[in-house]
Order: sequence, then C-alpha cells, then structure tokens
Amino acid sequence: VGLVLSLNGCVSGGGSGDTPDCVDPESASPDYVIGAGDSLQIFVWRNPELSSGVPVRPDGKISIPLVEDLQAVGKTPTQLARDIEEQLGEYLRSPEVNIIVASPGASNQIQVIGQVRAPQSVPYRADMRALDVLVAVGGLDEFAAGNRARIVRTTDGESTECRIRLSDLVEDGDLRQNVRVLPGDVIVVPEARF
Repeated sequence: VGLVLSLNGCVSGGGSGDTPDCVDPESASPDYVIGAGDSLQIFVWRNPELSSGVPVRPDGKISIPLVEDLQAVGKTPTQLARDIEEQLGEYLRSPEVNIIVASPGASNQIQVIGQVRAPQSVPYRADMRALDVLVAVGGLDEFAAGNRARIVRTTDGESTECRIRLSDLVEDGDLRQNVRVLPGDVIVVPEARF
C-alpha cells in the first residue's frame, strides 16, 4: 500500500516542501511596461517625418529624430509618449505622441519550458495569469507533473522560485493556482516520475 501511495504521489506531482506556493505579486502593474528588445511604433501627430519604428536598445534607451538617448525601459507606453512630447516641445508647438508596442522583447515575455505541448516564449500582456500562459502553450502534456511546476522570477537581480499546482488548476478548477505572471517569468513544468 505504501508503494502504491508513493507512486501515486510521484505521478500526480506532489509538491516539494522547500519551495513556497506562488502568490499574486502585490506590486504588479496592470499596464504594460516597456523592456529591452521591444519594438515600438512611435506616431507624432501631423509630423509623419518624426514618426518611426524603433527598437529599445539593450541599454534601455531609444532614439528618434530630434530626440536621442531617451530612457524607455521601465516606463509604460503612455509615460514614454509624454516624455517624448516634452522633448519635442523644444521644436514643435503642442506635439502629440502615441506609442504602440509592435512586438515585445524577451524581457517582456513569459518563457514556458518542460512538459507542455508547445514549450515557447509567450508575449506578456496586462494582468496575464497562469491559465492564460498554459492555454497559449497548448496545456500540459501527458508526462507532466503539473503540481510540481514552479515559476522562476528575477527581481532586482535576485532569482526566486515558487511552486504552482497547474494540475489542480486545470483538472480541479483550483483558481487559487491561477496566479498573476510577470514579464520575464519562467514557468518550469517537470516530468512525472514513474
């Protein structure tokens, strides 16, 4: 009986005791935050010659006509648009700027590795949750130990891990496991031990 119970725990992916459960990050912003590698479309109303598509450089800055080396990383598109308007205000009367994130860079993606149907990087969007990411990668595969999955998150250069019970989320509808994910998170889904 003990052997059957221990095998059942391995197959169902019992949690590991030394990794805490994931909780929703308290300081998560609902707005998209620009990261290095993002591609931005910048539109300056009534000034098409100043409108352009630009990448966010590895140093976190962008350059457009009349504005060089403006910090973009860590700002929302709206905040960056206001900063550009302020800079362009030296040359134009009442500039109006809109910014669209054409494609997110690696720092604004969630990477999913391990036993899912299609491991890949998923572009981050505001208020994204674990279930959103799981759907984007096609769900858990038949060899997944979903309840031993973990999220690896780097904050201020420090890497932390927390456990997320994906099988409970998908099979039992345990919405406590549908935690918010952040740009740069890595979701690791291990293989079940048989």
